[in-house]
Amino acid sequence: MTIIEYHRPQTVDEALALLARGQPASLPLAGGTAIDRTTRQPLALIDLQALGLDRITRRGNTLEIGAMVTLQSLLDGAVPEALQEVIRLEATHNLRQVATAAGTLVAASGRSPFATALLALDAVLTVLSGPEQIGLGDLLPLRSERLRGRLITQVNIPLNARMAYDYVARTPADLPIVCAAAATWPSGRTRVALGGFGRAPTLAFDGAGTDGVEAAARSAYSQAGDEWASAEYREDIAGVLAARCVGSLQVIG
Repeated sequence: MTIIEYHRPQTVDEALALLARGQPASLPLAGGTAIDRTTRQPLALIDLQALGLDRITRRGNTLEIGAMVTLQSLLDGAVPEALQEVIRLEATHNLRQVATAAGTLVAASGRSPFATALLALDAVLTVLSGPEQIGLGDLLPLRSERLRGRLITQVNIPLNARMAYDYVARTPADLPIVCAAAATWPSGRTRVALGGFGRAPTLAFDGAGTDGVEAAARSAYSQAGDEWASAEYREDIAGVLAARCVGSLQVIG
């Protein structure tokens, strides 16, 4: 990667104007922990530090997380305990100091605990210009196309949903081979997301109640084989973890 320009705009409008240019290729710079993995072409980097996107606000049943909020700030804030565990598993202490909420989601692979948990929570992102509200599940498969020339400013997660997370990894410090996150709402809605495989986490279940969760998780990972684990192994473990997460939420409730 060759950086040929660096800009630090003072307003969101300035940042959008720079990102919208056809040439040179321009990318937003958040924490910078994954920028070297995005492209091999010469780049202009648009530093977002001066835009005031680093605030966490509670608004009713929604937690509004500025795109530039670091994972460590989230961990130190009032996020639910289950999400705190996920953040610790996502990155080491040093990386959490610089990795941002939005940047982590944009760079996430299928093995990201944070992206898996936020997919289960049905996180919604505010994307400019527009503005447009995009569900994380709609964004993840099409990040390059939907974010070209655009800017994530906020990540919203519900505060009235309870979440559970479980995983299997080679060591406690490794990223998961299989992980599951389940979220339930007072209405009875349940969502289950799976991680540990592929380019992005997978939504395995979204419905009323919990009937069929284990079967849905097994089906979602029935072809999820790679160098880390066979599809048969992931299929079995996905069902076990999904059922365990949902069961723990029922006990808590």
